[in-house]
Amino acid sequence: MHLLSASCVCALLITAALLHRVSGSEIVGLYGETLEIPCNNGAIKADDVLLTKWKYDGGDLLVKNKDQNVSITATDEYKGRVSLAANSSLLLSAAKLTDQRTFTCMMVSSSDIKEYPVSVEINKMPSSLEISDKAEELEIGKRTKLGTCVAQDANPAAEITWLKNNERLVADEKGISIQASVQVDPVTGLSTTSSVLEYSAKKEDTNAKFTCISQHKGLTSSPVSFNITYSTENIVLQVIAQEPLVEGDNVTLKCEADGNPAPTSFMFHLKGEVMKVENSDTYTITNVSRDNSGEYKCSLIDDPTMEATKEVSVKYLDINLSPSGTIVKKAGETLDLTLQIDASEDSKVSWTKDNVKLDKEPKFTKVIFSESGRYECEVTMGLLSRKASFELVVEGAPVISKLIKQRGEDGKHKVLICEAEGSPKPAVSWSINGTSLDESPFVNGKITHKITVVPTANLTVSCTVSNEFGTDSKAINVPSLVCPCIKPGKSQLNNLNQ
Repeated sequence: MHLLSASCVCALLITAALLHRVSGSEIVGLYGETLEIPCNNGAIKADDVLLTKWKYDGGDLLVKNKDQNVSITATDEYKGRVSLAANSSLLLSAAKLTDQRTFTCMMVSSSDIKEYPVSVEINKMPSSLEISDKAEELEIGKRTKLGTCVAQDANPAAEITWLKNNERLVADEKGISIQASVQVDPVTGLSTTSSVLEYSAKKEDTNAKFTCISQHKGLTSSPVSFNITYSTENIVLQVIAQEPLVEGDNVTLKCEADGNPAPTSFMFHLKGEVMKVENSDTYTITNVSRDNSGEYKCSLIDDPTMEATKEVSVKYLDINLSPSGTIVKKAGETLDLTLQIDASEDSKVSWTKDNVKLDKEPKFTKVIFSESGRYECEVTMGLLSRKASFELVVEGAPVISKLIKQRGEDGKHKVLICEAEGSPKPAVSWSINGTSLDESPFVNGKITHKITVVPTANLTVSCTVSNEFGTDSKAINVPSLVCPCIKPGKSQLNNLNQ
């Protein structure tokens, strides 16, 4: 070690009375890092400094004379950990909590001696922040220990805050209780904070994310969620079937409850009969009939008062048309129709004759040939419909309803038309020979027959119709189309034009 000259020492002794202490400063260092403790912050120019010394209340640490190397004087825990920076700052490696004290820098110049005390604080973020001792599940309305948030090895001790979906939880000693405790490591002096959260869950907490944070910036635990259990509060009975539900269909009853865990077994009340169904929430009734209509229930096995009801309505539509099939009546007879409808709801009836819609239900007080045909009724009830039909055949002796003559388009012949009604189909004959033009189809007891004649003299022509029940005949006068030698009178001209 180089010693100051006697004159310098003497000077120092003389100026010792000039020593004064500058007001202290404070710095914060990080645990385990190298800490730089500043000296005079430039208050004394480096060229004016004759001696620099660092010390603390436990003794000297190092000293440096001008133009000489640094001399480490520490013999305790600081030996090997201290050094001097070029700007006279004290470099302290591997900072720890025992370094939280005041370090003093003394500077000697030719005119002054000053001391610069620096108070040191060592901070350390928790080495980890995590939630442990997590509950397996939370029950609604029951305050349960949710978990423990642990902030390991910090200084100062961590202050833990609990969050639910990033919203702060505040203890109210009712639904929320938060208890914190701190343990200090006797070797390192670092603090471990434990915060226990007791929480009374609500149904909406399902899938909620719980986290904890400390005052150290950016330090957050991993989120945790919990299974929320609660008793059944609502139960619903569903009827699963096609619409409309008609006889012969299947219907499934499905019972749904909102508890967690949800019930898996139910009691189904089937119109006086009770069925216990385990590990399923459905019961199926096959091939239903109208007798299956009514009120159905389902309930919890362990709580029969928790029940749900539903009405099941099996739609049905039965019709009976009497008489049916093929009905043969004589012309003039009466036909009584009866349509019986047995339906679960109001129905509508419509009629057709030979696929042509009728305005109203047919009535047959005295049947006539034109009423022959196929009649069909359709009864509808919502989406359900039923049909029934009958074929009416009116029989009887034929009757000529019309016998007329018409002048041909070329004016050289006459067209005779004979219309008749009767059944079975009547045969048509004429009293003269002519050219047959047309015979209409026999529909609903009606037939039309046409012939063409070229009368050379005035004629009386008869049309005769007959079938197994009788005969009818009518005659018509047909004037000649040939002009006589004498000039015809007015009446004769009228006959020729007919």
